[in-house]
Amino acid sequence: MRFSSPGPDRVAVVGAGMVGLSTAWFLQELGATVTVLERADVAAGSSWGNAGWITPGLATPLPEPAVLRYGLRAVLSPSSPVYVPLSGDFQLLRFLAGFARHSTTARWKRAMRSLVPINRLVLSSFDALSEGGVAAETVPAGSFLAAYGSTQERKVLLDELEHIRSSGQSIEFDVLSGDEAREVEPALSAKIGAALRLHGQRYVDPGAYVHALAAAVRARGGDVRIGAEVTEVSDDGRGVQVRTADGRVDHVASVVLANGVWLRRLGHRFGVRSLIQAGRGYSFSVPMERVPSAPVYFPAQRVACTPLGGQLLRVAGMMEFRSPEAPLDARRINALVDAARPLLEGADLDMRKDEWVGSRPCTPDGLPLIGATRSPRVFAAGGHGMWGITLGPATGRLLAEQVVTGRRPAELGPFDPLR
Repeated sequence: MRFSSPGPDRVAVVGAGMVGLSTAWFLQELGATVTVLERADVAAGSSWGNAGWITPGLATPLPEPAVLRYGLRAVLSPSSPVYVPLSGDFQLLRFLAGFARHSTTARWKRAMRSLVPINRLVLSSFDALSEGGVAAETVPAGSFLAAYGSTQERKVLLDELEHIRSSGQSIEFDVLSGDEAREVEPALSAKIGAALRLHGQRYVDPGAYVHALAAAVRARGGDVRIGAEVTEVSDDGRGVQVRTADGRVDHVASVVLANGVWLRRLGHRFGVRSLIQAGRGYSFSVPMERVPSAPVYFPAQRVACTPLGGQLLRVAGMMEFRSPEAPLDARRINALVDAARPLLEGADLDMRKDEWVGSRPCTPDGLPLIGATRSPRVFAAGGHGMWGITLGPATGRLLAEQVVTGRRPAELGPFDPLR
């Protein structure tokens, strides 16, 4: 529903991923005129090839005690689920030090409590997009499984789910044996000895969804400009000037920086000091004799599987702290194949297509950067880590309210970009 309220007439959004386009759509709901500026293409960043999960029950801080148990030898191996190539990159070393400081139980619990209020808005925010005409399906995941080799491995997630519940977040699940899990999903191999079935989650084909969101923004009068690389944002006290690489300057009332791992390049002059590191994930699609009816997660291997339709399964995962501009590393694809092969039956992993790498924007404390910067006309929306698809619409809904009304919703308090 549109309503009249004080605020900017025209807003520029930098970035055409899930977060940026969701923000643009909700800004339109509040009466703003929107221009989206994207340096590459719609969904070209971390939105296209990820697992496409809408899982508020699992949207947790990335820095966690379990990460510290990998050890130096593991994280330096290209076959490890978490990989940090040897590098003299000082910014990366600073990020890793901050990440390690936040990978304690006490800090994880504090960050989890910060995420609960925005997690509660996830499903209703997707529903608002659907009811508002975004022509893309969100699929209920009736049998979302987290599968393990043993009950001992499963205990890690069981403990985490109890912490999630104690933080105030609702999450319902069933505890299954390996045989019970295979009755639900016959594609699971005999190596699966234990599982959890999560309720109330959903999923999408992320590339198709984000393109449908861009189409909806355009249909409502928004301008989505592809190949428009923003090189400078400046505030003269009356408005904001947004300059692109072709020399064009847009004069707008406000700007939202939703350009993923590159957010700090434009936001630094406005007080956004938090490091944003590319946590690169990999994926590919494979044909299957019988595709799972819903997503399957192998947490110990950090492998996520999502049905795409047409007997295709997307296999995604891994975490690689590396430059976002680095080329796809074939060793990481091979590591993903090796991790998935013993766990799935009927997946032709040698017939891969659409091999992909995308850079998730990660912060040292695992919390996104959402809200006003030092300028009341420049806003940040990024740093969602692995949860950009899940949290994108809720982020856009809350931030649009702040941009238009000038009032920060309580849910955004912990995500101050100036922290």
